[in-house]
Amino acid sequence: MYIELKTGYSDDGPAWIGYVKTSKTGNTIYFNDHAFQKKNGYYSNYVDIESGDEYWISGVKHNGSNRHPCGGGVIQVDSRAVEGYLDLIGEEKLPQGYEVVEIEEVYPVERINTLLNN
Repeated sequence: MYIELKTGYSDDGPAWIGYVKTSKTGNTIYFNDHAFQKKNGYYSNYVDIESGDEYWISGVKHNGSNRHPCGGGVIQVDSRAVEGYLDLIGEEKLPQGYEVVEIEEVYPVERINTLLNN
């Protein structure tokens, strides 16, 4: 998935490509120790349940155009997702503007369930 922080940044916030976990209902997305729920908005489509920050979360684009055309900045790609991403875009190496990072596989399911059910 492509995940981009919108709060405070518009179209050039921190961005990642990595694996996510979804809840059984599909209403919650977990990534990098955060949990997001669907939101209807102009610049964002998800909100961080704990912080209230808004994010754009979508599938990864085959043509590499993940960021908004007016946006910019480095897109961090989880090292576990690099090979799959390169296969998807039909390239042998990451394009300029992408960097490989280690993203911890932490999905706060219990913490969020406790928060939402209290």
